[in-house]
Amino acid sequence: MLKLYIQTTEAFKRLRTDADGVVSFEYVIVAACIVAAVSAAFGTGTASGIGSVLNASITTIASKVATAVSA
Repeated sequence: MLKLYIQTTEAFKRLRTDADGVVSFEYVIVAACIVAAVSAAFGTGTASGIGSVLNASITTIASKVATAVSA
């Protein structure tokens, strides 16, 4: 258990001093913020707005693909 703790703390120390690790971590934070903003703007339901349009479009595409595959 002590060995695992030491490895973890050393990894965190390397991450703190590694500029590449910080940049990739910032990308994760930015991506999460973008997902949250898009969810807030368009909602998560499919009852109205862009959700219903996407749902209808995906249903249409799926039926056309199924028709093309079975032909």
